[in-house]
Amino acid sequence: MNEQELTDLIANHEADRVEFTISTKDTDKFSEAVCAFANDLPGHGRPGHLVIGVDDKGRYAGITVSDELLRNLGGLRDDGNIQPLPAISVEKIVTAQGEVAVVTVQPALLPPVRYKGRVCIRNGPRRAYATEHEERILIERRVAQARTFDARPCVESALGDLATSLFLIDYRQQAIAAEVIAENGRSVEQQLASLRFFDLTRACPTHAGIVLFGLDVRKWLPGAYVQFLRVDGDSLADPVINDRELSGDLLTVLRDLDALVDAQLVQFPVEDSALRERNVEAYPRVAVRELLMNAVMHRDYAATAPLRITWLNDRLEIQSPGGLYGEASRENFPQQTSYRNPVIAEAMKGLGYVNRFGRGVLRAQAALEKNGSPPPEFQFDAGYVLAIIRRRA
Repeated sequence: MNEQELTDLIANHEADRVEFTISTKDTDKFSEAVCAFANDLPGHGRPGHLVIGVDDKGRYAGITVSDELLRNLGGLRDDGNIQPLPAISVEKIVTAQGEVAVVTVQPALLPPVRYKGRVCIRNGPRRAYATEHEERILIERRVAQARTFDARPCVESALGDLATSLFLIDYRQQAIAAEVIAENGRSVEQQLASLRFFDLTRACPTHAGIVLFGLDVRKWLPGAYVQFLRVDGDSLADPVINDRELSGDLLTVLRDLDALVDAQLVQFPVEDSALRERNVEAYPRVAVRELLMNAVMHRDYAATAPLRITWLNDRLEIQSPGGLYGEASRENFPQQTSYRNPVIAEAMKGLGYVNRFGRGVLRAQAALEKNGSPPPEFQFDAGYVLAIIRRRA
């Protein structure tokens, strides 16, 4: 956006596509505006703009747009509170009247978008939480826009194929705001649909619903399990001391995987100075966990192959079905992230298994460096991504 475009936006703004604010620290206000623009309830199909540094009457406030402010605005997308991830851009514009920051938000492909479990919308000058009717409009709009495998209906399955108690008791309490649950008078199907776990048109769960709450996940998705192999040696020809399959709903798989990985981790002392030692990890838990969660989140759930974890004495190998997805490539990995499974990614954030999006591999790299371990290695193929962590010497 250039200065003339900004001037036109201020002079002729459409009330439901532009919001002005002079605050530079109100993260909740910024996030709700981003969420509302992403939902695009009026159906403009055009981006919305949050303009920081101009008041409601179009007057410049004289703020300084610092690098810290721009970083904080860019971080709204990745802190995990806005789900599913909206497409936003952040820019600083300097004019003769003063500086402003502009956050441009594209309409979401998979509405409704939530901020901290609530659906924010904007209709005219009003920004508010969506009513049940308004949320249903967004759900129905999403049906025609769904593109990812996890958001598509799992044809021939039914509500009875889900452990609805797992959704109502375990998941909903963590992912949905308490006041929304207290006000909720909708059916289980409608509640599941609002989170992309159920397709009301087809009257069946989505693939994400099956992955997360399925009573028999592999009946519908044969490759949706984890194959774990612990080898006593540095080669697959060496003796196998633990061979397990982890299957079931995703929450159960993740809990079992946490326990299994913790059982393999060891520490040992290294000399820090002539008189002092410190403990290091053979495999840093943070690095192992981040790469495992990354593999679970980004794997191809349509594939018949499982997620394979092979733990040898000198290395850990994590092979995830499905190659790099979307805009991610060998050249821009891991800086560029595209989400093969945005609904499952959102659920993992809601369950607390993911803290921030697009940071897992970077966190793993940092943890390995801090531990004195070799950096992770990656191999890319059309059918899989292989991550390798070498044991700390």
